[in-house]
Amino acid sequence: MTQKVAVLGTGKIGEALLSGMIRGGWAPSDLLVTARRPERAETLRTRYGVETVGNPEAAKSADTLILTVKPQDMDALLTELAPHVPADRLVISGAAGIPTSYFEERLAANTPVVRVMTNTPALVDEAMSVISAGSHATAAHLTLAEEIFSTVGKTLRVPESQQDAATALSGSGPAYFYYLVEAMTDAGILLGLPRDKAHDLIVQAAIGAAVMLRDSGEHPVTLRENVTSPAGTTISAIRELENHGVRAALIAALEAARNRSQELATGNG
Repeated sequence: MTQKVAVLGTGKIGEALLSGMIRGGWAPSDLLVTARRPERAETLRTRYGVETVGNPEAAKSADTLILTVKPQDMDALLTELAPHVPADRLVISGAAGIPTSYFEERLAANTPVVRVMTNTPALVDEAMSVISAGSHATAAHLTLAEEIFSTVGKTLRVPESQQDAATALSGSGPAYFYYLVEAMTDAGILLGLPRDKAHDLIVQAAIGAAVMLRDSGEHPVTLRENVTSPAGTTISAIRELENHGVRAALIAALEAARNRSQELATGNG
């Protein structure tokens, strides 16, 4: 890779991306990282053989800047970066809820910005990264963002108007599955299983179901019906899920996540 890329604010997701890029062919010498704490920077330098620098130096030296700080820390980071970011730098934001216009207003005119919402399965190379172009980002900029984020999973382009919905479904999505696994594990204990066995049963069921959803090409309704025998155990459970409004609760939960993402965009953090 001839692009020099800087990962700014390298926490868990930033480190996962850094590791993925190296495995994907980026030379450590083409990668810069920044971190708030010196000891964290030293750990990254030792672990990956990359150069650790300050945020202004990263802005001056790298062709592409990937901003992985939390949304509430983005304003301070941009204040620090703005005097040092030339208009030809590609800026990639991984902050939930913050639109590309926020960056365009604070950086040099015509700075290309790409917005990416990834999720924590980036830590195991199974992320879903949703990518949108700002006003000045070209197809080449989107392609580069895809090349970077495809090192830790799948990517999907959407119009920026759909980013808040994607954040609700995908960015926050793993938490919903963890929540369901937690609840189902408790149910297994209630039914008489040891916690470790209940956990193993549910996790493998989740993995198997996910692979079938991905690889079979079947609609989820069809897959569910294949498990649901007349007057059997599954339909009894499904009836209780419907009686307790689980479907409606999920829809309401996703709407709430989408609304919160929109609030973050307006600065109501």
